Amino acid sequence: MSDEPEKKEMKGETAFSRQVGAQEARKLQAQRKVTQTIWFGFGMFGLIGWSVAVPTLLGALLGIWLDKHYPGVHAWTLNLLIIGLIVGCLNAWHWVAKEDRAMHAEQEKKNE
Repeated sequence: MSDEPEKKEMKGETAFSRQVGAQEARKLQAQRKVTQTIWFGFGMFGLIGWSVAVPTLLGALLGIWLDKHYPGVHAWTLNLLIIGLIVGCLNAWHWVAKEDRAMHAEQEKKNE
């Protein structure tokens, strides 16, 4: 008979300890995510901007060089600028999709 009250208390403590454990896990996860501030968001914008700008500029520079050394009927500058822009946009899209998958995986982990 004396064992029964202890079991009930243990069950109550277990539910409470699970709740406290969940809160502690959320706090620890928030502490690990300290780097994701407003500056992290601005950094992501910058990273995406550079991932589009660099291939576009490289394509334009290569096109200018080709137009000077190998002039032809087609404008290499415009064609390579557009190709660089497409490559940069695909690169940015890949990066954003990767971050989106990571955020959704983290959210699913929280919901479990």
